[in-house]
Amino acid sequence: MPAESPTLGLTHLQFEAVLTAGRQSPNRCDFALVSMLGLLGLRIFEATGSDIEDLGEEHGHRVLRVHGKGDKIVLVPLPPAVGRAIERAIDERTAGPMLLTCRGTRMDRHCATRRLRRLAEQAGIKLPRMHPHMLRHTFVTTMLDAGVDLRDVQIAVRHADPRTTMRYDRARKNLDRHPNYILAAYMASAT
Repeated sequence: MPAESPTLGLTHLQFEAVLTAGRQSPNRCDFALVSMLGLLGLRIFEATGSDIEDLGEEHGHRVLRVHGKGDKIVLVPLPPAVGRAIERAIDERTAGPMLLTCRGTRMDRHCATRRLRRLAEQAGIKLPRMHPHMLRHTFVTTMLDAGVDLRDVQIAVRHADPRTTMRYDRARKNLDRHPNYILAAYMASAT
């Protein structure tokens, strides 16, 4: 396995622009799609395969039951913004696919890719090839940039091996995030 993933994620500002384009889109499923991929870190088949019946509550948290790789079922907590995006997408429906095409059928990965490319274009983002995995990549790199521990990111994206998660971290050579600074700040009162 190569040390770095060939997939590039979006920058923080690009991701914000795509989120905004999704929120402003007349297609209510666009914002839910971008949120599920970029704010939950779902794989495209997990997002497009989600049904309204997969929504629930667990220990006071709104959750989405996700059918992941290896037929594993996990509960993914929904931050309020993602929950609102999903509620907007499903509207009054009580069953069936969460993400729909404009024809009212289940969105598939091809449709999702076309929607994401259109949103990136509307956001003014020039990329050679926008695809759904870029948002999962963005999820990982943004979490690491925000200071989330590698182990917690690994759990969130459901990688069996931390080396898989580390492949996404292009900033790992960035000295600004070096743990020496964290330790020194923690021990500042003693030094």
